Amino acid sequence: MSDIVYTRTDESPLLASYSLFPILQAFLRAGGIEIAQADIGLAARIIAAFNDKLPPDQRVSDDLEMLRNLTQEKRANIIKLPNISASLPQLNAAITELRAKGYDLPPYPSEPKTPEEKDAAARYAKVLGSAVNPVLREGNSDRRCVGAVKRYARENPYKITPFEKDSKTEVAYMKGGDFYSSERSISFEADENLRVEFISKSGEKRILKENLAVEKGDIIDASFMSASKLDAFIKEQIADAKAKNLLFSVHLKASMMKVSDPVIFGHFVKNFFAEVFEEFESELKSVNVSENNGLKDLFARILNLPQATQEKIKAKFDDIYATRPNLAMVNSAAGVTNLHVPSDIIIDASMPAMIKNGGKMWDKDGVLRETKAVIPDKTYAVVYEASIADIKANGALDPAKIGSVSNVGLMAKKAEEYGSHDKTFVMSEAGEACVLNEKGEILFKFELEKGDIFRMTQVKDIAVRNWVELALKRAKITGQKAIFWLDENRAHDREILKKVKAQLASSDASGLDIEILSPAVACKKSLEIIRRGEDCISVTGNVLRDYLTDLFPILELETSAKMLSVVPLLEGGSIFETGAGGSAPRLAEQLLEQNHLSWDSLGEFLALGASLEQLAGFKQSPEAQILADTLNAAVERYLKENKVPRFEALQLDTRTSHFYIALYWASELAASGTQLGDKFKLVAQNLAQNESTIVAQINAAQGQKVDLGGYYKPDDKKASAAMRPSVMFNQILQNQIL
Repeated sequence: MSDIVYTRTDESPLLASYSLFPILQAFLRAGGIEIAQADIGLAARIIAAFNDKLPPDQRVSDDLEMLRNLTQEKRANIIKLPNISASLPQLNAAITELRAKGYDLPPYPSEPKTPEEKDAAARYAKVLGSAVNPVLREGNSDRRCVGAVKRYARENPYKITPFEKDSKTEVAYMKGGDFYSSERSISFEADENLRVEFISKSGEKRILKENLAVEKGDIIDASFMSASKLDAFIKEQIADAKAKNLLFSVHLKASMMKVSDPVIFGHFVKNFFAEVFEEFESELKSVNVSENNGLKDLFARILNLPQATQEKIKAKFDDIYATRPNLAMVNSAAGVTNLHVPSDIIIDASMPAMIKNGGKMWDKDGVLRETKAVIPDKTYAVVYEASIADIKANGALDPAKIGSVSNVGLMAKKAEEYGSHDKTFVMSEAGEACVLNEKGEILFKFELEKGDIFRMTQVKDIAVRNWVELALKRAKITGQKAIFWLDENRAHDREILKKVKAQLASSDASGLDIEILSPAVACKKSLEIIRRGEDCISVTGNVLRDYLTDLFPILELETSAKMLSVVPLLEGGSIFETGAGGSAPRLAEQLLEQNHLSWDSLGEFLALGASLEQLAGFKQSPEAQILADTLNAAVERYLKENKVPRFEALQLDTRTSHFYIALYWASELAASGTQLGDKFKLVAQNLAQNESTIVAQINAAQGQKVDLGGYYKPDDKKASAAMRPSVMFNQILQNQIL
């Protein structure tokens, strides 16, 4: 087995890997360190799911399963790049591409009836949504900004747009009928085996979930979102946005919350365009339109209707646009709205972007306008509400002066909502949902209506204990204030609070500054701290981990891709996560159109440095430590020299940035005075002497369309040729690093 596993994923991170990975292989090979790739991209996961149905020459290794097993080993050292959390439209697009490449895969069955269709649906279900991170994240999260990156951000602050004095931008959430208001929670004093039953109004009983194993100390929650109250809320917000002349936008997480959020998204689509769905109900049904898939899918499907019907439907859309509030846009030039694709606007990326743009999003004319940000469930919406309130009251943050908010996140064992997918159900009829123990005793009971979304979450006791330990460790190392973001008015958090308070009382926390605050108050307090130029630690649950590790880094650094993200695994190894995937599709599209990629691999550089440091300790390898130290020095120079990719074509891009990290790394090694460093003296010299030639060869490739032979599954030869256009650079790597 290799010393380090580097994941092959999707879109921009995948394309960048065609350029960067050969560099990493060459440098590490010189130190006797083996780094290998594991393919967990969407296409590979689809193929692996049907390995037994495909001919031998088309089968692939199930690398996700391999990595799952590796996380249980002490030697685990995994560098994990962002991957697609597939929405249904993305899954269908990938299936279509693979079928065109000769893979005999079944179409995704939206309503499986036959045994074959049910089998296919079950296989695809394992690929949909966030199917990777919950499998690999067998530990809690430690994410922070390293010193070199913070210094660069302060010396090169990006321009943050202040809110207008009388800004009307606001966050809207439900005041009842949501998950927050209905949640119930319990901690278990003994091992249990639970089941979930549904009893219809007619008395028919069926099992929704059985054999749900619970261990002593675990926490189980149950809650539901009312479909009727959601619809009423959406109608109110549409009318209110129109009255206030605000853009209308909805912010969900349809990628990770793959069962609940596409359905919630569908409610927005159906309510905003109610007249279309009412007037053309039978026509839309005849071409299998689902509001959950958004407008893009709808417009593609109605092409199968008679031309006259298509024109009537489009005319009705025009009528609606004239009477509704303007929609926030994903791509104004292409007419792509907030409601086109469920995975296009993802809350953890979209809300910070809106805030740093002065509380504005783009309208259909490409103009930034104040926005009503609709986040149906109250649970975490209050954090964004508090952020906006603080900035309105105290002014925009100054990236040149503010401190940092790092995060210790409860993530292990599919904690909280991010492990709820197999325990989430959309009610097909009215009735009663009950959660029972082995004795048949009812733990929770909910009266539900048709369309309501019932959800259960689980937190393992071992995960909570490890999370608190990690928070105390980071507080001791840094001396920073650590704030637990927990809401005593929320059922789940009350159970977590009991554990946190008990563990803090029994731990050595002397000299540490630790506080427990509700999320809204914690947000305000954290902003107050960083405005003073100081740092603090947010200690949060799984969803807030996800949201805050975008919110604060984007406000501080303009991107969350520059954070160091470490997952110390429960069994002793580590995963080093890189970058942020929110911009990955847009940047990949730019490469296809202009042969210019602006993906910043800084996250990969930071992850590799930390990975090598762990390897140095685990293997007692001085070579790994030398490589880590010199890489970290090279990263500092890379930032100081500002060799980061630019978004505009014909300027420095990802490939050029990879050349410069190689040049600086080789130079640091050559100057290290070590035997390993001696191997890089000629390399450093040749890279420096040929800098202008190499940069010119890379730049010469830009400015035209490029064919990669596939989007979800590129042709390796074509992609490698596109991402490694400098013959000189390739020759130096191949011939001179032994």
